[in-house]
Amino acid sequence: MTYFIEGIQGSGKSTLVKLLSEKCPDHKVLEEGDYSPVELAWCAYIDRDEYIKIQDRFPALKPEIEAKTHFEDDHAIVCYTKIRTDDRSFYQALEQYEIYNGRVSFDLFKDIVLKRYGSWDGEPLITECALFQNIVEDMILFRDMTDEAILDFYKDVKKAIGDKQIHIAYLKAEPDDIRRNLQTARQTRVDDKGNEVWFAMLCDYFNNSPHALRCGLEGEDGLVKHWVHRQELELKICEELFGGWCTVLPSKSYGDKDIDKLVQVKSD
Repeated sequence: MTYFIEGIQGSGKSTLVKLLSEKCPDHKVLEEGDYSPVELAWCAYIDRDEYIKIQDRFPALKPEIEAKTHFEDDHAIVCYTKIRTDDRSFYQALEQYEIYNGRVSFDLFKDIVLKRYGSWDGEPLITECALFQNIVEDMILFRDMTDEAILDFYKDVKKAIGDKQIHIAYLKAEPDDIRRNLQTARQTRVDDKGNEVWFAMLCDYFNNSPHALRCGLEGEDGLVKHWVHRQELELKICEELFGGWCTVLPSKSYGDKDIDKLVQVKSD
């Protein structure tokens, strides 16, 4: 059984991953940025010719780049956020090879996502944000797709997964909690002068997306409205397509009995 831990930012996914992994020590735990057979968040997806150019551009980092590279067919997947360097241009260069935020055509995006879900061997995993977050954010914010089109996309995702054993643990947050979590993150993710650097970057990413611009969304209010909508859509996908493969838990209010029920799903 592979567990997909999903939910809006700040809903407690990382804590659930930790607790579930303690109950399932035979499962491989994947965080965002790790090499994953099903998800590419915080990873560069580069053809082999461009990969050589990257190595030539950053020769001092070549050993680290090679150590964090995995090859799939004619592409290199570089877990570049796991490489430590003071050269910020390295991260800026590799970020351009991510597949999210509308960086590739939709046909290519869909082909990559479905191919990787289909090729995955079903290895038992506990993984965070590998089914919804990055994919849905891309399709809402940067492709401005309708809910119906996104639902159709996930019909194809389900077909690609096939008979692999999966279960989704979705942490549902109330709208007030979504706003409260965002406000807490704003206050804690600051620089040494108290500047809200993280929130400024998040707003730049969000405010300038095609969807936010079309809908007149911006700042904290816009983000909360978007995340409430995204959660509603993801829960609809769970209900309509993954009904028997999903458990919805209250964000940050689940207990040991809920974890035990998830483990029982694996046993059943």
